[in-house]
Amino acid sequence: MGRPDFPRSIVEFQQRFPDERACLEYLAESRWPSGYRCPACGGDRAWLLERRHLWQCAACGRQTSVTAGTVLHRTRTPLVLWFWAAYLVATHTPGMSALQLQRQLGISRYETAWLLLHKLRRAMVAQEREPLKYEVEVDESYLGGRDAGRRGGRQQSDKKALIVAAVEVRGEGSGRLRLGQVTDPSSASLSAFVKETAAPGALVHTDGWAGYAGLAAAGFEHRPRNQRLAGDEQVLPRAHRAISNLKTWLRGTHRGVSQKHLQIYLDEFVFRFNRRETPMAAFQTLLGLSSQHEPTTYRQIVA
Repeated sequence: MGRPDFPRSIVEFQQRFPDERACLEYLAESRWPSGYRCPACGGDRAWLLERRHLWQCAACGRQTSVTAGTVLHRTRTPLVLWFWAAYLVATHTPGMSALQLQRQLGISRYETAWLLLHKLRRAMVAQEREPLKYEVEVDESYLGGRDAGRRGGRQQSDKKALIVAAVEVRGEGSGRLRLGQVTDPSSASLSAFVKETAAPGALVHTDGWAGYAGLAAAGFEHRPRNQRLAGDEQVLPRAHRAISNLKTWLRGTHRGVSQKHLQIYLDEFVFRFNRRETPMAAFQTLLGLSSQHEPTTYRQIVA
């Protein structure tokens, strides 16, 4: 037996998760795809302690939490509400704001919806994700409002955030995406981002900015291209397209994002971009059922 499948329509979702017990049983099926197995004695019989989200072994009495390692761990919010939030966030293509989530789920306090959403966003980054491979485009751009004192180009600004995009080249299309916020466009910052996101030895395309000069020494096959020499042909079409779509998404869905939480929103855009062909499968990822995630506290989110 494998993991349980995921709902493919809102009608199916309503039928499968009408109450807390149904949600707990789904979590148990995800945790023990081949049936319950006690981590202490190996017993295969247990009963559910529904109010505490625990399964107790019939043989030795060991209690095991089915929410451990997920974003639901030690939550006081009803599981049905969590499941709905994960489903809406995963399947709503443009993304959702906390205000939208509050309205959709009838949550009384905005702060509760905001916390739910930020916990789900922190589950969007798979800890075991593989680096980008083979051929990659890399480019950077500024995000933020107008800065009257800034002359353009790569001049730094206190009012704008500098982000870097790396996109796999797959024929004429784009593969997986990575986005990161960096402090400056220096060789140290840009090389560190590429080393963190791309596999060693990958072919990396960039523009002619001197900040990318250290990529060859870092073990990559670096092929810089000068936009002036390229004429009307775009040097980095996939990276430019991803950055343009990111800016449109931030303006349209979130209206504006503070630099304090920017990386979380970058991770959300990457999550949606990389799962654009399979948005329904993202439901399990958000709940943390496909990998173990440490629970995120309110203090960690606002810190």
